[in-house]
Amino acid sequence: MSRTSAAQNAVVELLRVSPVADDLAERFARAGHRLYLVGGSVRDAVLGRLHGNDLDFTTDARPDQILKLLKPWGEAVWDTGIAFGTVGASKGGQVCEVTTFRSDAYDGVTRNPEVRFGDTVEEDLVRRDFTVNAMAVDLASKRFIDPHDGMTALAEGLLDTPATPQESFSDDPLRMMRAARFTSQLDLAPAPRVLEAMRAMSGEIARITPERVQVELSKLLCGKHPRRAVGLLVDSGLADHVLPEVPAMRLEIDEHHQHKDVYEHSLVVLEQAIDLEEPGAEPDLVLRLAALLHDIGKPDTRRHVEGGGVSFHHHEVVGAKMVRKRLRALRYSKDLIGDVAQLVFLHLRFHGYGNGEWTDSAVRRYVTDAGDLLPRLHKLVRADCTTRNRRKASALQRTYDGLEERIARLAAEEDLARVRPDLDGNEIMKILGLAPGPQVGQAWRHLKELRLDRGPMEYDEAVAALEEWAVEQGLR
Repeated sequence: MSRTSAAQNAVVELLRVSPVADDLAERFARAGHRLYLVGGSVRDAVLGRLHGNDLDFTTDARPDQILKLLKPWGEAVWDTGIAFGTVGASKGGQVCEVTTFRSDAYDGVTRNPEVRFGDTVEEDLVRRDFTVNAMAVDLASKRFIDPHDGMTALAEGLLDTPATPQESFSDDPLRMMRAARFTSQLDLAPAPRVLEAMRAMSGEIARITPERVQVELSKLLCGKHPRRAVGLLVDSGLADHVLPEVPAMRLEIDEHHQHKDVYEHSLVVLEQAIDLEEPGAEPDLVLRLAALLHDIGKPDTRRHVEGGGVSFHHHEVVGAKMVRKRLRALRYSKDLIGDVAQLVFLHLRFHGYGNGEWTDSAVRRYVTDAGDLLPRLHKLVRADCTTRNRRKASALQRTYDGLEERIARLAAEEDLARVRPDLDGNEIMKILGLAPGPQVGQAWRHLKELRLDRGPMEYDEAVAALEEWAVEQGLR
């Protein structure tokens, strides 16, 4: 297909999927203004993968004029970004953001631009992050505008910048993280000059707030090709600043001696964990973070052993602490941090299972400690098997099959998902004559431990165990 045909098809697709764009353009035209579709929606239309209900527009109208035009048109209108020239509106389920042409200047120290409004769409497009996002459609003439040849860049799978990469990344260093994100989402590779600039300027990412870095990291991990994106972060030096524990895993030999290093092993685990996600479900950020970071405790726990090997004792404990520290620094939510750290802490426990030697008590503890994370833990443990020895890999998978079967059997018999002591707090207080307080909690925890060890107990058996504990504690 010729470049002209592809451009025309993109215009047709945009207007077919988004009739609201034509409606809005007529409104702006009546007021004497031009309106252009721009950015990701244009790019995705060129790729033939337009979906979603968010559209970005740019216009010669100034912010107060945009607000005046959108207020009677939109079902909801917001002006939280009006200081930067952006007004948002929604209509018929379509979310639209309209921004005045921009030609900002940056101070080169912070990410704070001196907001300057431009007069032409070409002036606006040259300040955008990448050429694949610097294409526009003139909604009045239905003309496709591509001054920086973003169409060719898409066809060649290249990520380049409209201005020089140095100018672009100096304006907003977060664009380097976006380069990795687009590598994952769109299967694009940075042009040589872009990669060179990323390597030279990676330290500039320190100007960006952790919250903004976190958003880009999450998006790239949830893309289709996160392994490639993580590789770009490491190769460019960005990971040294935003996720230094990952490049630190390079050259740390895995204890199984089956992999070049722990870093490569972790990337394989990431890919294998993704393959185990539920078909059609949303990407599982918690699982993907746990897969990537499950071995970050190894560099700090590496010990050389007699015979030339190495060991990484308790790397899961150290790794869980490191995960908490790093994800807190990136401002992830408390719940996500807790889930990822717990998966890292538990990922090695299965290797004590042997050929099924665990008691039912150990199986109960495995399930109880995992809690709601058990389905993810199953995936992580299976993904962590990266040996190239097919017979060994098959044996490990069969062993884990056996563990899951035991879990299912015990769950059916005992409702493992809700393991509780056989006596509740009120019964404990009544039997021991205790008032509410710490001793009731201690008794409850003791009975829960017994429940995990022995399985369900009859009422009289549980009372006898409680009485025995009370004697040991001097309460009788």
